[in-house]
Amino acid sequence: MYITIYSDGASRRNPGPAGAGAVLLDEQGNVLNKVCKYLGETTNNQAEYQAAILGLETALEMGATRVQLRADSELMVKQLLGQYRVKKPELKPLYDQVKSLLNQFESYAPPQHVRRADNALADAEANRAIDEYTP
Repeated sequence: MYITIYSDGASRRNPGPAGAGAVLLDEQGNVLNKVCKYLGETTNNQAEYQAAILGLETALEMGATRVQLRADSELMVKQLLGQYRVKKPELKPLYDQVKSLLNQFESYAPPQHVRRADNALADAEANRAIDEYTP
């Protein structure tokens, strides 16, 4: 099964209260699943990676064999493509986790950067995680 994952992280105040969101689509573009997770206090870049992790883990749970990750974080996508180095020590374990998850699929298309406007559903999930969190 092929799944396209749109992921987005949100952090208010950077660092601040953060959420991760992902939307998983089938080959026809139909929404298969929407997931979100409150992350606590973290940076926007950490939230972006956490959102990718959430989406990839969900795709594995759903039985996907092939995936493509799409995100509006140019930094994360370029790091995953090897175009940028991962300089921040706090991002390295998250980067490693995303790469490890990608390698659990039979195959995956290269991660793709998308415009923020094209990532609205995942953005809504990330913000929902923050909005609905009650300590």
